Amino acid sequence: MTDSMDKIVELCKKRGIIFPGSEIYGGLQNSWDYGPLGVELMNNIKQAWWKFFVTSRPDMVGLDSTIIMNSKVWESSGHIANFTDPLVEDKKTHIRYRADHLLEDKGINASSMTLEEMAKVIKEKGIKSPEGNELTPPRQFNLMFKTYIGPAEDQTSLAYMRPELAQGMFVDFPTITRVSRKKLPFGIAQIGKAFRNEITAGNFIFRLKEFNLMEFEYFINPKEWEKIFEMWLGEMKKWFEFLGIKESELYYHEIPDGERAHYSKRTIDVEYKFPFGLKELNAIAYRTDFDLKNHMEKSGVDMNYSDLETGEKFVPHVIEPTFGIDRTLLAVLCSAYTEEEAPTADGKVEKRTVLKIPKGLAPVKVAVLPLSNKPELIEATKKIWDDLRSHFATEYDETQSIGRRYRRQDEIGTPYCVTVDFDTLEDKAVTVRDRDTMRQQRIPVADLIPYLKNVLQ
Repeated sequence: MTDSMDKIVELCKKRGIIFPGSEIYGGLQNSWDYGPLGVELMNNIKQAWWKFFVTSRPDMVGLDSTIIMNSKVWESSGHIANFTDPLVEDKKTHIRYRADHLLEDKGINASSMTLEEMAKVIKEKGIKSPEGNELTPPRQFNLMFKTYIGPAEDQTSLAYMRPELAQGMFVDFPTITRVSRKKLPFGIAQIGKAFRNEITAGNFIFRLKEFNLMEFEYFINPKEWEKIFEMWLGEMKKWFEFLGIKESELYYHEIPDGERAHYSKRTIDVEYKFPFGLKELNAIAYRTDFDLKNHMEKSGVDMNYSDLETGEKFVPHVIEPTFGIDRTLLAVLCSAYTEEEAPTADGKVEKRTVLKIPKGLAPVKVAVLPLSNKPELIEATKKIWDDLRSHFATEYDETQSIGRRYRRQDEIGTPYCVTVDFDTLEDKAVTVRDRDTMRQQRIPVADLIPYLKNVLQ
């Protein structure tokens, strides 16, 4: 694990994992593109999450709801009126900041403060902007991105980019209950993009305006909520272990009364020790029946569930575990980043940087390397590369010394390197190098695929 955010950002740019978006035009504030390796890592996290929480369970189904929904959804959910953050502005530079974040930086908990209370504290404590200038009084700022449907840009065509995934699962609940024939308790899961016009985005990919979420709504009989809440909290802990995130790097923050969202009866923020501090990674909330009851009232559509065994009819309650993909990916990188001493071929010692990403998440599983650029070696190596590609995410590299190529693969987290040398032409065997131990062993080419399948499990 690293305590330097700069090292993570530098490595990501250097190896094409994540880099600034629109860079040739000077970029866009806190806009990051996932490169060839970054998109593979993200896809691996998504696929692993979907298997872990959805397809491996009998009580989960999936959904892909639209990014732009009927505006009445957001009116009914309270987002148009209440999805706000407190904003202040530097009177000199006109840069805007979140008032609660500025107060938190001074050790002041502002989560339950009114705007008037924040203004009073800012004045009494003489709190300035990061540039040292006076601030305007706080005001509420709605975080939803607006857009328009059709050619006319007026109030009748106003729409919003979704700021969360949850509402799609709530409004589709009656349909999914009918077509899936699932009995309570069961969950609806979704992976997708969300959009929030954050006042102060930053810390690399930690806080973005356009971000990726994985979450599910688990519908229950309220009599069972405490038991099911603990069950899902336990499953989340297993997920973190799978990601290679140590328990010692996590803190489970029980949100007290008065600081929870208005719909929540219990919320735990799972915080991770990022290089820039202890910050929220994921969360789990007991949302009660707030959302379904609200949509039932506003839409007139019946959201009740009928238990055929007991004859009971009620609006289901909801447990919601939610996972930010970008933050999860960043935590995986921070936990995996390692600097250690390693021996060189000439007997010396040098520092190597290695991403010890869990093998199942690694963007490249196997690198195939010819010992030299002799034509006969390259031909033999590419034949092996062709055979491996249909089984594993692979990379071929023939440039620079074999030591430098090993270091490149270490930096992107490749678990195994397969080196083809001149002996391969005679004994039909290759050298397989382990990323974490750097141990090398000779494996017959005929046994290579089953060997790699076994060690990559």
